[in-house]
Amino acid sequence: MLQTPRRARQVATLSLVFGAVLIAGAATGAWGDPSAPPPHRASADLAQAAAGLPVDPAGTALSEQQAEHLLAAGGDRWGAYYSAQEYAEFSQGLDGRYLGVGLSVGRGEDGVTAVSQVTPSGPAAEAGIAPGDRLLRIDRDQADRLPVTEVVARLRGQGGERRVGSEVTLAVQRGDGQVRELRLRRVLLDSQQVTAERLDKGDLRITVRAFTSGVAEQVRAALRAPHTGVVLDLRGNSGGLVDEAVGTAGIFLDGGAVGSYQERGEKRELTAPPGGDQRTPLVVLVDGGTMSAAELLAGALQDRSRAVVVGSRTFGKGTVQQPSRLADGAVLEMTVGRYYTPAGRSLDGTGLTPDVPAAVGRDADALALRVLAGLGTRAQGAATPVPKAAARPGPEVRE
Repeated sequence: MLQTPRRARQVATLSLVFGAVLIAGAATGAWGDPSAPPPHRASADLAQAAAGLPVDPAGTALSEQQAEHLLAAGGDRWGAYYSAQEYAEFSQGLDGRYLGVGLSVGRGEDGVTAVSQVTPSGPAAEAGIAPGDRLLRIDRDQADRLPVTEVVARLRGQGGERRVGSEVTLAVQRGDGQVRELRLRRVLLDSQQVTAERLDKGDLRITVRAFTSGVAEQVRAALRAPHTGVVLDLRGNSGGLVDEAVGTAGIFLDGGAVGSYQERGEKRELTAPPGGDQRTPLVVLVDGGTMSAAELLAGALQDRSRAVVVGSRTFGKGTVQQPSRLADGAVLEMTVGRYYTPAGRSLDGTGLTPDVPAAVGRDADALALRVLAGLGTRAQGAATPVPKAAARPGPEVRE
């Protein structure tokens, strides 16, 4: 058996996509021994051949069980098998769309499940649901008794319900008001992966939840608003399309290396386009849910001395997966190498250590703003606002 359950692997892998996109709640931790070398491709190939399974499965007829055996033979903890429908849904998500009713939920310390965000013009908004409303039931089940991830899965649909037009029944309550029971139809919605917020003193916080198609341009558009400093919030960002992560790096870098990855022993460079803004003070917020493409971006800005990274150690997924489409349309994702930051660091299993760690229980947002204010002070009159000494204060700097 593999070291991670099938669903966990599906959450964490996608084609040359350094991480998955659509599943909320990436775990805070890292897999494996950080000092261990990547799996030896030749030995994995021999194991697969000995098991009577193909080294390159593209175009072959494999059952799900055979595909799982193939991954196990190579010790591929991030590999995954997808049915044709599952992979189509992942691809749809990377295009910036998802199936659902247009609401996000959260759970407070009191255990209450509440609506945290409502998509404008979505089914939930049209039914009058608003942020702060309590979600009491989803179909016949008490929402508070289900894990939040299960609530999200039910909202988006499971099994035969994962289709446009399927229905879900919600019981919601606003304050002490009357409980309303609403039947909503699922539709395809545009995911909102980038949000921008004006802060005090002219600073701008840009939150990127995942790197789906078009995210780099959305970040660029958000930065057209007047601002004196930027907090780039990558907390909880589980990755996505590497091109979008590289494009986002290019907004803050004037060309040069973003990272590299090895694909079956061959090194490939990832390079930012020229012309990015290197003058505006920049802080990057990370946590244990920051993984894959988001780690690549944060690592590039850290190595290039372009930003101060604030928060807690990131997840530590630094491997590259590549898809092979099977004869029946299913897709098998297999790990083909690792990626590296511009300084040659592999984050696989170790994660990214922030320049300024946020102490447990302390406000990382407030800490990020204090760091940003210091960068702005140091930047006045300098040729570039994020000089190397300011951008890399070192791990000894603590709140």
